[in-house]
Amino acid sequence: MYKYIKRILDLLLALIALVILLIPMLIIGIAIKLEDRGPALFKQMRTGKDGKNFKLIKFRSMKVNNNPLDFSIEDQYTKVGKFIRKTSLDELPQLFNIIKGEMSFIGPRPWMSEYFELMNKKQKGRFKVLPGITGLAQVNGRNTLSVIERINYDLIYIEKFSFKQDIQIFFKTILTIFKKQGVNNGKEGIKEDLAELKKENK
Repeated sequence: MYKYIKRILDLLLALIALVILLIPMLIIGIAIKLEDRGPALFKQMRTGKDGKNFKLIKFRSMKVNNNPLDFSIEDQYTKVGKFIRKTSLDELPQLFNIIKGEMSFIGPRPWMSEYFELMNKKQKGRFKVLPGITGLAQVNGRNTLSVIERINYDLIYIEKFSFKQDIQIFFKTILTIFKKQGVNNGKEGIKEDLAELKKENK
């Protein structure tokens, strides 16, 4: 029953948040355009509930030609991009993903399909619910955790799926944002994650 209530709450809260945050989001979009001239939004295919792919929307924090899977060069952040990454403001456009029913406020983070392809059957259990903007792994270390540790937290979240747990994660998320702990999981982090999954499941 809670998954249906959660969806209604997600939709209502996302619509309210959009109304409140519309002006700040416009300002962020303009700042990105003024600095780098490219698109304000960044869209990337991610794996969601039941292993289905969708286009995740974020504010663009890197230069237009930055390829997250090109490990031969470092990530190329813009000045505005560095700020919105540290403050997690780049995540705000995911409110549209929530309204479309592709995401929730709270759940396992949506990762690129390269992760899904390397996971075993048990690990893919993290895709039984909608992915979230924040989740249990995010409030327990974020990207300071190994990819296996993050997956294990996601599986615990699903096992204990409840309103109480979501409320706890919500308040812990606020503290995590202020601490700015483990925010950046750039190319080097992705490279390490994929290598660890390959090693774990070979």
